[in-house]
Amino acid sequence: MSGLWLPADWQHPTQTRLCEGYHLRPIHPDDTELDMPAVMGSRERLWSIYGEAWGWPPATMSAEQDREDLQHHWDEVQAHESFNYAVFDSAETELVGCVYIDPTDKAGGDADISWWVRDEYVGSPVESELDGFVPTWIAEEWPFEAPRFVGRDITWADWLAIPRGSR
Repeated sequence: MSGLWLPADWQHPTQTRLCEGYHLRPIHPDDTELDMPAVMGSRERLWSIYGEAWGWPPATMSAEQDREDLQHHWDEVQAHESFNYAVFDSAETELVGCVYIDPTDKAGGDADISWWVRDEYVGSPVESELDGFVPTWIAEEWPFEAPRFVGRDITWADWLAIPRGSR
């Protein structure tokens, strides 16, 4: 799939500074201990965003299930099939949120991008930084011509209504 949506010789960013004290890097199965409280502590709001589209996050999730999910994301990153970047504090003692960069099978774009922060960061300067950072980062560092920021420049309902088919 990497040849279909990304240039074969393109390399994904391995760590990117967000703002003072925060950075993004691809999520790894070893991040389970930080991912679980971030996801499950914000589960109701995350379900309201991603539930209809992705069926995520589930009402209950074991650490082993989360680790398997993170392994799947890590494998996709290594294969350049899809990307899940976690937002961490500088010491990586807290996972603050995630950014998803996915190929699309819906008309009108070449990547579907979304992101979230933990409930306690909603309305915070970190969320504001992330909201401004992601579109600029995608434009400057990623090889997309028509990225779609789902939940930002198109609602999830409108995104769900786009027919599947060739881009």
